[in-house]
Amino acid sequence: MPIITIQMDKGRSVQTKREVAAAVTDAIVNTLGGERKWVTILFEDYERNDWAIGGNLQLDRHGPLKPETYK
Repeated sequence: MPIITIQMDKGRSVQTKREVAAAVTDAIVNTLGGERKWVTILFEDYERNDWAIGGNLQLDRHGPLKPETYK
């Protein structure tokens, strides 16, 4: 049973996560075989002050998250 963890910037809507879960599940089943019910996806949302790239916090690179940033 595949377990997939998707780590991303906090702020995506529940609907967006539904769409990602469906698309990733389809890709796993189409590639590895098996059944959809065997695929587990975990979402880990990170605040911009808890995530750095190249030694710089995402908060400093992109500013605070604005509600309209993600659908």
